[in-house]
This record gives sequence, C-alpha cells and structure tokens, in this order.
Amino acid sequence: MSSSPSRSRTRRFKAEINVVPYIDVMLVLLVIFMVAAPLSNPSVINLPQASRSSLPPTAYIQISLKPDAAATIGVNRGKGGAVEVQTASGRPDLLGKLDALRRANPDMPVMIAADKDIRYDEVIQTISEAKKMGIDRVGLATR
Repeated sequence: MSSSPSRSRTRRFKAEINVVPYIDVMLVLLVIFMVAAPLSNPSVINLPQASRSSLPPTAYIQISLKPDAAATIGVNRGKGGAVEVQTASGRPDLLGKLDALRRANPDMPVMIAADKDIRYDEVIQTISEAKKMGIDRVGLATR
C-alpha cells in the first residue's frame, strides 16, 4: 500500500495567545478607575490646627503680608499700647523697615500674619530674611 501524499504531511500547530480576555480585563479596570477618580479630591489640604502659646509675647513686631505684594509692618506694644504701622511697597522696602525696627527693638519677636491668598513662598522668604537678620523668635499668626 502506498501512502497518499496528503497523509504523509505532519500537522503543524500554531502557538498563539488569545488576547481577548486580557482586553476585557483592561477595559473593566479602566472603567473602575474612571469611576473612582472623581471620588478623591486632591486639592483639599487638611492643615493642622495651632494651639495657643503657653506664654504669648506682649510686645512684638507685626508684619502683615497681602497678596498684592503690599505689606504693613509695625510694633505692637501689648495691651493698651498703640500699634505704630508703616506700609511697605515691596520686599526690599519691607526688609529695610524690619531691619530698622529690629535695631530699635533688638529683643522683640516678630509675628507674621499673611493673607490666605498669598503664595506660601512669600511667607517662607519673609521668615528666612528675618532669621538672617538675627531675629531668633519668628512666629506665624493663626486664627
């Protein structure tokens, strides 16, 4: 018996990966992330609450920073004392007035009150400049 040519050939198997289940899983994960993403609000920052100082200073140099680069600086003499307020038009003017008040009142701490719309970097730069001038006690005013 002779074998026919069609039977003598060997069968070849193709090794293929079925990707349809993987696509289904990826689409389900995509839908889950699309639904879950709006539930978390990354723009809300929970700031810590500050407690009152055990012994707040009675007299201090007060700096009020505003978002339009204007600032006021003055000396708060405590209860019953008048506040001597000066306006500063920019950072160099503010630092010059702070240095003059520091020389006149070398032991007074500095209290910085900043508007909530001001950039955080402005507050940090003011604290840094006050420390460079040799002011040891610099505090932030809170509500």
